[in-house]
Amino acid sequence: MSQPQTPLSIAQQLHTSLSQTQTPLPTLTWLQTLASSRNPPPSLSSLLATARMRLLNSDLTTPNLLDARWKAQHSLPANLAQGYIDKREGRLGREVVVQVVDIEDVSRPRWEQVEELEAEARGEYTKGREVVRLPLTPPGTEEDDVDTGVAEDDEFESQGPPSRGAVATNGTTGTAQQKSQKSDKNSTHKLVLQDCSGQKVYALELKRVPQLGVGRTPIGEKILLKATTLVARGVVLLEPANVVILGGKVDAWHRAWCETRVRRLREAVGAPPGDERGRRGYRDL
Repeated sequence: MSQPQTPLSIAQQLHTSLSQTQTPLPTLTWLQTLASSRNPPPSLSSLLATARMRLLNSDLTTPNLLDARWKAQHSLPANLAQGYIDKREGRLGREVVVQVVDIEDVSRPRWEQVEELEAEARGEYTKGREVVRLPLTPPGTEEDDVDTGVAEDDEFESQGPPSRGAVATNGTTGTAQQKSQKSDKNSTHKLVLQDCSGQKVYALELKRVPQLGVGRTPIGEKILLKATTLVARGVVLLEPANVVILGGKVDAWHRAWCETRVRRLREAVGAPPGDERGRRGYRDL
């Protein structure tokens, strides 16, 4: 009769399995804690899926979360923004896993985005020349509480990565999401990315990456940048061939980003909160 596996032996198996994927690699201590959280432990495949989900939904800079060797090998080159500032362009030279801290559609006027968000908050949208008013969803209902993961009691039954479809509506209504998707093909997005050591860098779409978009990309989502990714004057240039979307979301970050988005856009165009004056002047910003 075989001996029951210990949390350490389970953690070692999980560590080996995760090291063969593109998922950030955690420490053995973190995996041991996960393996010992249920007695008897679930199947290895369930634990593996749960580990992946929790890692993708975590802040990569959390102390003692990631394996030290993996972290050193998958971080941005030190002082990337300063180091590449005098170069016309270069390449990362290694695979780097980052998390999204901010995203903006730079192909649309900021004031236009403010107007759309404020109309959305009032439950309004335009259909041709007609303004249609929809009933507002009361706070605290299911539509306001979309989650990327699964319920705590069921998460060990998950056999795959968290669905990106579950996060697509966070921070937008269905109407705004449809508008976003219609204009997505011609959009250009600027992002702020952070690696597991805490270094932040700007990124810009060199070619359209379909999986990226405001209302589609949750804050905290993990992205793998391939070694061939271009960096020009400290800015990472994104294109489909060099980007792998891993998924995930940091709930607290995403919630704060959604709650302050209108204020930040207003500040960027120099408009006080709720100010309707100077609207025409803001449209070109």
